[in-house]
Amino acid sequence: MRPLFPLPGASTLTRRSFLVGSASFAAAALCSTRAFGAVTGRPAFSGYPFQLGVASGDPAPDGVVLWTRLAPKPLEGGGMLPEPVEVSWQVAEDEAMTRVVQQGTATATPAWAHSVHVEVEGLRPDRWYWYQFKAGGEISPKGRTRTLPAPDALPKRLRLAFASCQKFESGYYTAYEHMAREDLDVILHLGDYIYEKGPSDTAVRKHNSPEVISLDDYRNRYAQYRSDPALQAAHAIAPWIVTWDDHEVSNNYAGAISEHPDRTTTEQFLLRRAAGYQAYFEHMPLRRTALPKGPDMLLYRRLNFGRLASFHVLDTRQYRTDQPQGDGLKPPSPVLLDPAGTLMGDRQRDWLFTGLEKSPATWNVLAQQIMMARVDAVPGPEVGYSMDKWSGYEFERRRLLKHFHDRRVSNPIVLSGDIHNNWANELIADFDQLDSQSVAVEFVGTSITSGGDGSDRPKQLDEILSENPFVKYHNDERGYVHCEVTPEGWRSDYRTVSHVTRQGAPLNTRASFQVEAGRLKLQRI
Repeated sequence: MRPLFPLPGASTLTRRSFLVGSASFAAAALCSTRAFGAVTGRPAFSGYPFQLGVASGDPAPDGVVLWTRLAPKPLEGGGMLPEPVEVSWQVAEDEAMTRVVQQGTATATPAWAHSVHVEVEGLRPDRWYWYQFKAGGEISPKGRTRTLPAPDALPKRLRLAFASCQKFESGYYTAYEHMAREDLDVILHLGDYIYEKGPSDTAVRKHNSPEVISLDDYRNRYAQYRSDPALQAAHAIAPWIVTWDDHEVSNNYAGAISEHPDRTTTEQFLLRRAAGYQAYFEHMPLRRTALPKGPDMLLYRRLNFGRLASFHVLDTRQYRTDQPQGDGLKPPSPVLLDPAGTLMGDRQRDWLFTGLEKSPATWNVLAQQIMMARVDAVPGPEVGYSMDKWSGYEFERRRLLKHFHDRRVSNPIVLSGDIHNNWANELIADFDQLDSQSVAVEFVGTSITSGGDGSDRPKQLDEILSENPFVKYHNDERGYVHCEVTPEGWRSDYRTVSHVTRQGAPLNTRASFQVEAGRLKLQRI
């Protein structure tokens, strides 16, 4: 076992000085007590310090990351004194915490908002565990987590759910209340964990501040979201695998380019991105390898559920080039075939392609942010594709689909969020030839709340389905997608709630689809 002691990031104006500063802080990690001062084991809290709950994530066959943050006054910067605090933790084989198998201490530092990330090792593969934290005389809620199967094991079943887009202002997290009652091995969050804008006069639940820009702003916004009991309950039932999209920093940003580059300089935006990335790390159960260095943070990674499924977790924001035709819906253009246009960047793309080729898994899962199918969203003879999705980066989208086909990647499944709708798509080899073969299947999950109350039958549904025959399902309600995976097949159930602007909506399963291993076609069941 090895506790993770987070290190403070840099806060200067250029990428180079960000990285130099981060490197110097990393050197200080060799003597953290000297760097941060004496660590107190008897803190004086102004309130209950575990108000943001607990979480686990990034499981491995022998361990998992455990997370919490000390915050007796969550919306007021946390309410902690500026001193390091000792936090003890335990992992047990039973919910009563009587059969403790691992324990230790970690240091919650003010430089990282008194968050705690513990990388537990030495656990048995494919097992459920319970965990808990203690600081001073206060004890956290319990969480349940699990380890992944051994690398050479072929599990009989995997149950997961994936979600995205949980704008606090848009409504209540009823979908998470239902998710917390599911029997899940892992939960994937595909981005837009928070939203950055200020409060709206028409909001169901108002944001706690104007638009977030600084590190303190982002911390308080995460604290508001993390204070929701339904979200805490979902975090406490199973390990999460997370990635971000745009609103964790700013809407529709691309790399170091903001949505409105005429209003902010690159240096100003990188400062904001650094603040957003640090707050993201502080509030997610991520490993030391994701520790941000100024405006940079390594988030793409791979997790294997034995030989059943390999999760290739992508980052389509940090390395992307600017949207070639701006945002919104645009007709096809030769500029979309520019080889320089990228969502992933060269290094991430090479990592992904190599991993797909070498993967021993039955199912290769791309856990990522934005819809990959090239959907014509304009009814009638005109054509319009979303420029912020994969269709705005057509050269790279075609290159990836070709890789699926040419390298005979085993059962590619793409999981997507962002768009606030449910979609079930067959990713065909050539979207200019609508009868071409399917080389992958895409399940797009709707939002938890973003977009507010929806409809089981979206506007222009018939036109969308007729003009995009590879789309097999479309729905505009809120919710999440539940998946059950076996060596023989993949099943996705679209779980929805009819409303989020008031509490108490029941859970519905609006549609279910099956994919047989070796046959990348959607079968509605």
